Amino acid sequence: MDFDLTELLRLENAGWRALCDGSGGDFYGEIMTDDAVMILADGDVYDRDRVIASLDDAPAWSAYEITDERFIPLGEEAAAFVYRARAFRASGGPPFDAAMTSVYAREGGHWRLALSQQTPVPDEESAEL
Repeated sequence: MDFDLTELLRLENAGWRALCDGSGGDFYGEIMTDDAVMILADGDVYDRDRVIASLDDAPAWSAYEITDERFIPLGEEAAAFVYRARAFRASGGPPFDAAMTSVYAREGGHWRLALSQQTPVPDEESAEL
């Protein structure tokens, strides 16, 4: 298999940078497979077209962190990248904190995003309840 964690981490960082600089719709329009879905932290499921449209009007992120990266091969032409994300809106407010899973499939020699899932991580006070 001709890929590694470094390549998937590079793609995830490129996606977050696009969300910070306002080019998220363009980035995800290019990288998502035609039948890709994104499952948001609130449980909504967006297809590729809805992701692109929603990112055109989304408020920008000002900063993000990726930690606890895990790489899971899913055969010869697919892989999952699992990590913890913490992101901050330029407009302020509480940080976005989630366990993330991105499933990539190789198409035409390039990695394409087939599935993205955001699972919210409760803050420490909520976790104690």
